[in-house]
Amino acid sequence: MKLINKIKVILTEQFIIWLIPILIVIIWQIVVQSGLVSSRVMPAPLDVIVAGFTLTTNGELIHHFLVSLQRALLGFIIGGSIGFILGFITGLSRLAENLLDSTIQMVRTIPLLALVPLVILWFGIGEFSKIFLLSLAVFFPIYLNTFHGLRSVDKDLIEMGRVYGLTSYGLFKNVILPGAMPSILVGIRMSLGFMWLYLIVAETIASNAGIGYMTMNAREFLQTDVMVLGILLYAFLGKISDFLASILEKRYLKWHKGYQK
Repeated sequence: MKLINKIKVILTEQFIIWLIPILIVIIWQIVVQSGLVSSRVMPAPLDVIVAGFTLTTNGELIHHFLVSLQRALLGFIIGGSIGFILGFITGLSRLAENLLDSTIQMVRTIPLLALVPLVILWFGIGEFSKIFLLSLAVFFPIYLNTFHGLRSVDKDLIEMGRVYGLTSYGLFKNVILPGAMPSILVGIRMSLGFMWLYLIVAETIASNAGIGYMTMNAREFLQTDVMVLGILLYAFLGKISDFLASILEKRYLKWHKGYQK
């Protein structure tokens, strides 16, 4: 009985989550099919599905998807790792903060789009330039939230840990890291959004593969159904990333009142 009730709760939650997107798709189909909006301007959802099926069967969509996924993951791993490490160093050391933080904050204020011409000049139009832009986009949210999380840990809890005789490692593992984890996971969630946002920018740099390339190429041939398909793919990937981040939050923040049902 408990299992059935749990399944009902999960299904109800999923229905509520997907209710508005489903309604939007239905209204979208009705508006286009009724002729209120020309299919040349905005293709119907069924036309987009047909285009996706066609590109999947000939292997083109899968190829572009895998290329974009590889770029995104590499950028996230590289930029996220560097941001995480530097956030820990500056968050735990006043000397490191004085040496590094102000410089990082100055670089953070530079618009990434303004760096595109320089990145092409420095690294050419190969894969490295795309990975560099993605790494930079992912770096700052994780760095800032890691730094902020470590600095916002309750000092009374740290003092209590010392009173109970915790070693430096025990204090870090049981007090400081759990206290900073909510902020760190927020940084990861934000960086996953920036990852897909700047992927399309990176894939406009003389690419010959990827979802961004597929979308831009479709624009040249006025294939609006393929263009909308590319946009929806980015939205879908962003949703999946956010879902995975929420799983991490539920796993590592079980102790937090805000994440308890």
